[in-house]
Amino acid sequence: GPAGRARARRGGRRRGFFGFLRGVLYWSLVLALWAGIAGVAVAAFYGAQMPSATTWAIPDRPPNVKIVSAEGRLIGNRGLTGGEAVGLHEMSPYIPQAVIAIEDRRFYSHWGVDPIGLARAMVENLMKGRIAQGGSTITQQLAKNLFLEPDRTIERKVQEVLLALWMEQKYSKNQILEMYLNRVYFGSGAYGVEAAARRYFNKPAHEVTLAEAALLAGLLKAPSRLSPARDPRAAEERAQVVLAAMREQGMIGDSQFAAALSTPATRAATYWTGSQHYVADRVMEELPSLVGAIEEDIVVHTTVDLRLQKVAEKTIRSLIDEKGRALHVTQGALVSIDASGAVRAMVGGYDYANSQFDRASEARRQPGSAFKPFVYMAALEQGRTPQSVRNDAPVRIGKWAPENYKGKYHGSVTLGEALARSLNSVAAQLVQEVGPGAVVEVAHRMGIESDLRANASIALGTSEVTPLELTAAYVPFANGGLRPEVHFIRRITTASGRLLYEHKAATPPRVASPEVVGMMNAMLSGTLDYGSGRAAAFGRPAAGKTGTTQGSRDAWFVGYTADLVTGVWFGNDDASPTDATGGSLPALAWRAFMVAAHEGVPVAALPGSPRPAGAPA
Repeated sequence: GPAGRARARRGGRRRGFFGFLRGVLYWSLVLALWAGIAGVAVAAFYGAQMPSATTWAIPDRPPNVKIVSAEGRLIGNRGLTGGEAVGLHEMSPYIPQAVIAIEDRRFYSHWGVDPIGLARAMVENLMKGRIAQGGSTITQQLAKNLFLEPDRTIERKVQEVLLALWMEQKYSKNQILEMYLNRVYFGSGAYGVEAAARRYFNKPAHEVTLAEAALLAGLLKAPSRLSPARDPRAAEERAQVVLAAMREQGMIGDSQFAAALSTPATRAATYWTGSQHYVADRVMEELPSLVGAIEEDIVVHTTVDLRLQKVAEKTIRSLIDEKGRALHVTQGALVSIDASGAVRAMVGGYDYANSQFDRASEARRQPGSAFKPFVYMAALEQGRTPQSVRNDAPVRIGKWAPENYKGKYHGSVTLGEALARSLNSVAAQLVQEVGPGAVVEVAHRMGIESDLRANASIALGTSEVTPLELTAAYVPFANGGLRPEVHFIRRITTASGRLLYEHKAATPPRVASPEVVGMMNAMLSGTLDYGSGRAAAFGRPAAGKTGTTQGSRDAWFVGYTADLVTGVWFGNDDASPTDATGGSLPALAWRAFMVAAHEGVPVAALPGSPRPAGAPA
């Protein structure tokens, strides 16, 4: 009847529907099977093109060069990574937490590949119509960083998965996380968390706060674009996303979240800042000749006193900030060397972040009257004394007529007074008497390394020298006539402490007799007592010489105590004229630095005569 036909129709529909469902299920399984077979085939195909798994090994991290001060404080890290490797236990616990929260929340539960994370990323990408999420685990990212090119191909993705699975079999989760955190790029030349913490926060990784850890973890998405050195606001916004992920996953509480959000944004210099980087650059230049190719992490122990380095930097900067505009001075340099030849501080410019050119060891400038001690020393070695008298009056040597500062002449003066007052006419007369060649010989013997022109104008320092070599050439005055090897590096060790190089303090050669040194110290003391460098006097036995070149393009003061020799230069990179003299900015900078450098140091007389000879009664 009609009821039976209706039941049959319903049954047929049900059978048809279930039949359709069975068909879909069957073909889905078939497709899945074939997809699986295809996947295995693709994996096998690309896997076969890789080296045998038995030969796989984690490549060594590029070696780091850790450069430390004389007292063991960090000056800088050099090498491809920009920082040393640290263990998970040596970094702030917030760092791994933040990275896991934003990069791979199921890190401790998956086996190298995260199907759930991959599915979530695919859905997200489909909804946004673009690749917004990658779905790669930390293990996959490490595999890619260690072994693969960055190109986005099926081949590379398959190889990445295979390598990730291999790494998960061979290493523990913590080992993988530690390797990742020490090698991943954080922008601005920083590879690994230690380098990044130093670069952005100027502190070691173990001191990183929650807010800072969130910022670091946030950089991993786009290290260059999100770097706080490039875009502090973008870095801060991304850090807030990381903090929210950490709270959502129960890693931090509401109060920690709120406190971290209220932390001021980090602003990092676009380049490393701090004058100690001039020292680090110099050290890197010297390393190959001392230890050859660097194949493991090393520690370079320098002679530099970081406290004095900071004092020197502050002195140069503050004087340019205060007086630079009025005196048309934009740059300065300072070198300080102790009596053994160890460089204790070296500042190569106003700001390393703006200019990495090292004016202390690379810029050649005319020393002006700061070169005169070598003229007078040549004269003393040929039998003259500080009491020898010359007539300070206008002189003409061929077509050259040197003039005194502001055209002032003093008539009959002793050599001691002539040097202290920096009288050009007397220096020119002495060069005529002893011969330019004798002056060049003395300067080279004392430590000047640049080529010098043996002509009459050498009396006024017209041949160019670097602040480092000019300062070094004054060291024999401070130590009684010996010329030690000027050095920045005391020793070099591996990270584990094995000695690779040590500076051998051999007995330095004698380059000046004790008698000549005594007379020179007596005369050069007059510069600070009553001569052109009175502004430098600081209540201790000290001596030195001002120098001002034509048009005040270079202003110098090089001076010393029995403990320390310090040279200061001010000027402009384009050699444009200034309104500074050696007795102004350089003498003030020298005094400020030397006062700080001699805190707690016993007062010591200069070698030789304790009384300025040739001084007016």
